[in-house]
Amino acid sequence: MCWSIRSIYKQGLTLALAALMPLLSDAACSRAILVPVASTGQSVIIEGDTIKGIYPDLLRSLADKEACPFNFSAVPRARLEMLFETGRADLLIPASKTPKRDAHGVFVPLIQNRAMLISLQSNRAPIGSAQELLEQSKLQIALVRGFDYGPAYQELVAALEKQGRLILEVDGLSVARLLKAGTVDATIMAPSIVAGAMQDDERVRDLIPSLRFESLRELPWGTSGAYISNRSLSAEDKAALQVALERAARTGVVWKGFQQYYPPAVLQGSIRPLSP
Repeated sequence: MCWSIRSIYKQGLTLALAALMPLLSDAACSRAILVPVASTGQSVIIEGDTIKGIYPDLLRSLADKEACPFNFSAVPRARLEMLFETGRADLLIPASKTPKRDAHGVFVPLIQNRAMLISLQSNRAPIGSAQELLEQSKLQIALVRGFDYGPAYQELVAALEKQGRLILEVDGLSVARLLKAGTVDATIMAPSIVAGAMQDDERVRDLIPSLRFESLRELPWGTSGAYISNRSLSAEDKAALQVALERAARTGVVWKGFQQYYPPAVLQGSIRPLSP
C-alpha cells in the first residue's frame, strides 16, 4: 500500500512538473541579458548612473514578469552598432528595422514610427522629398551618428555629406543645441527623440512649441523595436526573449509608454501603435 501511495505521488509530481515546464520555459532566460544603451529622447534617459525611460521601464517590467533579468550599461550611440554586430550586446533597443541589422539579429517590432525633417518654424517653402532637401543647398543638416532609418536614409546622408552640408553629433540633445544656436537649420530623426531631449534640458526646452515637422516621401512609416542578437545568445534564451518582447508588443504597453512620456503634438504623425 505504501509503495502504491509513493508511486501515485511520484506519478502525480511528474505529471505536474511536465505540465508546468512549458510555462517555466516559455520566457525564462538562463542569464542576465546585456543591454548597452545610449540616450534617445524619452525612450532611454541617462542621468549619471541612472538609466530610465520608455524602454528601460519596459525591460524591467519583463524582468519581473518573464524571469529575464537585464543588465544595462550606458555607451555612446555610435558604439551600440559595433557592440551588437560583434556579439557583445544581446539586445539593441530601440532600433529601426534595417537590412544591415537583419544580418546580425532577429527584429521584434514594438511600435510604428518614421523619421521626419525637423526644423524651427520659418517662412521657408515646404520640403516633401529628399530631392527637394538636396536642392536647398543653403540648409545645414545635423544628424545623430549611428542612427539608421534604412537604405533611403543612408543614401540621403551620403548625398548631404558629399555636398558638405552634414554635421554628425552624438545625441539628440547636441542636435537641439545646434538648432537653437542657429549653427544648423534642420535634422532628420524621429520627432520623439529630439523633442524628448529638449524636454529634459532647460537650455532648449523653449524650442518645443516652435518645432516644424515635415515628412519626406522617401522616409515612410516603418517599425521600431528591438533586435535580438544571433551571436551572443543561446537558442533557448533567444527564443525566450523573443516570446517576452512579442507578448509585450501585443499588449500595447510600448505605445502607452510613449503616451505617458510625450505630449500628443509630438507623437502625432510620427509615432503610432502597431497595427492589429
